[in-house]
Amino acid sequence: MRPSEEMNQRNASFDNRLRPTRFDDFLGQRKVRDRLMLAVEAALGRGEQLDHVLLSGPPGLGKTTLAYILGEAMGVHVKATSGPVIEKPADLAGLLTSLEPGDIVFIDEIHRMQRTVEEYLYSAMEDFVIDIMIDQGPNARSVRLELPRFTLVGATTRSGLISAPLRSRFGLQNRLDYYSHEELAQIVARNAGKLGVEIDGRGAMEIASRSRGTPRIANNLLRRVRDYAQVRADNKITGEVADKALALLEIDPQGLDEMDVRILEAIVAKFGGGPVGVATIAVAVGEEPDTVEEVYEPYLIQEGYIDRTPKGRVALPKAFKRLGLSPLGQQDSLFQ
Repeated sequence: MRPSEEMNQRNASFDNRLRPTRFDDFLGQRKVRDRLMLAVEAALGRGEQLDHVLLSGPPGLGKTTLAYILGEAMGVHVKATSGPVIEKPADLAGLLTSLEPGDIVFIDEIHRMQRTVEEYLYSAMEDFVIDIMIDQGPNARSVRLELPRFTLVGATTRSGLISAPLRSRFGLQNRLDYYSHEELAQIVARNAGKLGVEIDGRGAMEIASRSRGTPRIANNLLRRVRDYAQVRADNKITGEVADKALALLEIDPQGLDEMDVRILEAIVAKFGGGPVGVATIAVAVGEEPDTVEEVYEPYLIQEGYIDRTPKGRVALPKAFKRLGLSPLGQQDSLFQ
């Protein structure tokens, strides 16, 4: 096994240890959780399968976790895949025909599914049948396959890319929003207990406040702070220990990491505060444009560091202040 594959398996194992399996253990997203709990209770009361569910929102907020919680609550199996993996209709047919009644099919990044494959989902979601073409030319014929009644749970980070026909077939559509610091602190404290490390309230809040409102990031930071505490702090995470550990990772009190700062420096110092295109920024910081746009930019916009304009990205006064500069371009020792 290659080192990268082994690392991915370890990360997945870590995430599974911390992932809640019941609605009662799922912290945050109260409105979404309450709507899904109501839908589950109603479906169980009628003895029917759950209606199709679409979960949208930024990465790391719990879409996959909710899909598995739905399976646990309904008492059915969850078969997970992702949009890019389903390359042809036969792949979809093989997945759907292997289901048992009531099962949940979870498709992550559903907006990246091939359009030709997506069209086969329409009849599957509405009528629970799928028509597959056999052979080609004069010998071509259509074969209709009856499917067990199932629930499709789709997850997307870019809901605007989902076609209207597919979106309309989801009876339950929910958007997940970023978590508050208090909610993340509860998650950090609970997961620290699962990992067997002692943490106080200030330590949990220190990690939570630098987690960009995202549980996945909070869990990743908890891993690193746990390592620091194990080696240098007698396995106890206090506010001071968390601050030192996160400073070692170059994550500042506002949750900005090294790449965030490099992006701000590129816009401000190299391009005079903008406007500048995302492709140019990506070249300047040595990153892919899609990564800059989808991973780093949303948080910088949300926190008021940069703005997205028709002409390009523009640094806002908060970005200049973070770099110790005046919005008028007066520099301090950072760039002298």
